[in-house]
Amino acid sequence: MGNRRLISIFVILMIFSTFFLESCKKKIDTVTDGQQQTDIKVPNFNADRAYDYIAKQVSFGPRVPGTKAHDLCGNWLIEKLDSLADTVYVQNFKARIYSGEIKEGKNIIAQFNPNIQKRILLSAHWDSRPYADHDPNPNNHNSPILGANDGASGVGILIEIANLLNENSPAIGIDIAFWDIEDWGEPQSVQTYNGEFWCLGSQYWSKNKLPLFYNANYGILLDMVGAKDATFYFEGISSQYAPSILKKVWDIAAKLGYSKYFIPENAAPITDDHLYLNTIANIPTINIIHQVKNSPTGFFPYWHTLGDDIDKIDKNTLNAVGNVLAYLIYNEK
Repeated sequence: MGNRRLISIFVILMIFSTFFLESCKKKIDTVTDGQQQTDIKVPNFNADRAYDYIAKQVSFGPRVPGTKAHDLCGNWLIEKLDSLADTVYVQNFKARIYSGEIKEGKNIIAQFNPNIQKRILLSAHWDSRPYADHDPNPNNHNSPILGANDGASGVGILIEIANLLNENSPAIGIDIAFWDIEDWGEPQSVQTYNGEFWCLGSQYWSKNKLPLFYNANYGILLDMVGAKDATFYFEGISSQYAPSILKKVWDIAAKLGYSKYFIPENAAPITDDHLYLNTIANIPTINIIHQVKNSPTGFFPYWHTLGDDIDKIDKNTLNAVGNVLAYLIYNEK
């Protein structure tokens, strides 16, 4: 009787031990799987190449629609994206500027993994302003600007992102759009202000999406993202339409050590391409834009001046913005 009791106890202990070990093994396996899922390799963003892409745009001269520089730069952008993306669309359009004149522009859209439903739309404007209307010298107010930071910086970063996407396909779909005739709003000398005369390319695309029936889970606009010690805040329109995307991006920046640039504080709303992506295209979109709270204009000191040249571009800023975008892209599922 005693021996059978001991045998029974032994059998029970063996069964319990087996169950306990299996249970532990499952827990260990679960932890290991979780580690594998979060251990995602993010390719390094090359700020040197991004800088070169900005310098290339500036080398054409001011990219004002209707000029030779604009045509040459547009052709280069199309050729460059065509060598990297799965599909490239060129959307030619006409738009009426504040003076009543009709201008011709072209939006350039590149797609990566076009058959994947989950998509992020990354964008920037590629034209430059026809007036240096905030230049300290009034004699320069009718001169076009080079727009190294205001325009070319966002484009340069996104071309380098296109390189990463070409070399390391992400798990989601990415679209890169370069908007035209963004910066032909009224000059400072015009007393009446109508925000609808800015961002004409993104307005047109939002009403006439290409490709047809296009949609994205969310979007990120880059504008003035290359100056030294740039400060990016929670821009007002971004906070209104896409607060969760703002938090996601700024949290990534903090994780990567870029809180010097990405400051989680509210700032003024800006009429920019993302306004129309939110209100017309219905794509929740944030704006990563250099804002300066104590500046008379609200922007970096060389905004809409002849001083917005390649010497104002800082590779450390490009590196911060580029690595935040890369981390975001390759950690999306």
